[in-house]
Amino acid sequence: MKEKIALLTDSMCDLPNEFIQKFKVKVLPAKVVYPDHEYSDRVEIQPEEVYSRMPEEIPTTSLPSLDEIKQALEEIRSEGFTHVLAVHISSGLSGTFNAVEFICRDVHDLTIKVIDSKTLSMGTGWIVLEAARNIKNGLSFEKVIERVHKLQESARVYYILETLEYLRRGGRIGKVAAVLGEFLHLKPVISVGEDGKYFTYCKAKGRKKSIEKLVQIVEAAASEKEINLAVVHGGAQQECQKLAERLRKLPNIKELMSSDISPVLGVHTGPGLLGVCFHEV
Repeated sequence: MKEKIALLTDSMCDLPNEFIQKFKVKVLPAKVVYPDHEYSDRVEIQPEEVYSRMPEEIPTTSLPSLDEIKQALEEIRSEGFTHVLAVHISSGLSGTFNAVEFICRDVHDLTIKVIDSKTLSMGTGWIVLEAARNIKNGLSFEKVIERVHKLQESARVYYILETLEYLRRGGRIGKVAAVLGEFLHLKPVISVGEDGKYFTYCKAKGRKKSIEKLVQIVEAAASEKEINLAVVHGGAQQECQKLAERLRKLPNIKELMSSDISPVLGVHTGPGLLGVCFHEV
């Protein structure tokens, strides 16, 4: 029997909608929660709406509901799929991976592999896109999984923030906390470690120099090998465009895209995020 593989992810992968549509990726929306209403990420609320209400209103977030996960699997089943590859935001930053894995344990009529991307935003997005292209090209389920793991080894995410306040409020500051207080005049460049949690990669004095650090990181990565690169932003569109135009001129950039980060991620970073996500080709 021929494999028919469905691809499932969450709204925090930040893969531009054109790719979601093209490859028919199933997306579980996380939630942006205000006292009076809960919104589905990227479906009922967009990033700018969240930033425009800050700092007066700072919502909380929650993962996709268990019912929505079940519903997505029902849809997949009804569409005649035999296999499901689910790729999700780092379990060190969200409970989404654990929730999907929990629901999938009781599903016995589909072959399912749930992968913890150990990263987020377009770090996860590149993994999802690679899987989508490989599925379209007719690779076997096992081969698609193998290639996902290989890409995962080289996927990197680095970003800077206008303020660490939102990260602190959301309880996700982790190892980045060490830069608070002691280095108030310094801006950390934040990355995600092998454990799937944030850490301070390096520090720079002020916004301008921290953007230069992002450029240097990409220059170093693209100096010897081809990379696919995404420049992402949260409420910093002009800076994002400028940075993308600058990085486009580098050698060894095979594919470049820019994307805004999802409202749910924006809740934890606040306006002013600028980041780069790339992997070796």
